[in-house]
Amino acid sequence: MDKRENNELCSISQHLFVETSRFTEGLGLIVDSMAVETASMRFSNRDDLTGSERTGNLHGGVIASVMDITGSLVVFSNLIYRMKSGTLQQKIARITRINTIDLRVDYIRPGSGASFIATGHIMRTGRTVAVSRIEIHGEEERLVAAGTASYILSVK
Repeated sequence: MDKRENNELCSISQHLFVETSRFTEGLGLIVDSMAVETASMRFSNRDDLTGSERTGNLHGGVIASVMDITGSLVVFSNLIYRMKSGTLQQKIARITRINTIDLRVDYIRPGSGASFIATGHIMRTGRTVAVSRIEIHGEEERLVAAGTASYILSVK
């Protein structure tokens, strides 16, 4: 995939994974990068994403949600990159389902700071199930949370 197609994929993914849901849009996620085995999203801390106004740290539910969305994004990216034929639009149309089966989150340290990046890595992609590893880093590349997620797939 060339740079123009990758930029188009990121733009389409921003629409599919963020802009089509009021919940995900409310998290302020931005698709940062997509490749065959990785994908990342970035977002900023805001008062409405914190668990306590006293600490200003990200709410655990926000962390888990961002990890789930990033995990499904990397699965989507992996499927698109692995498809051998068709235009980008045709490849996207072939993916009819990516649904979470399981999500495990390990909270490493408080989500403090102004900005974060969530990065997903493919662990395995099979015919019907994919598994990803996701990490969220805060400022100064400090690991906030890590986890794994499994997704059921349907590809035409």
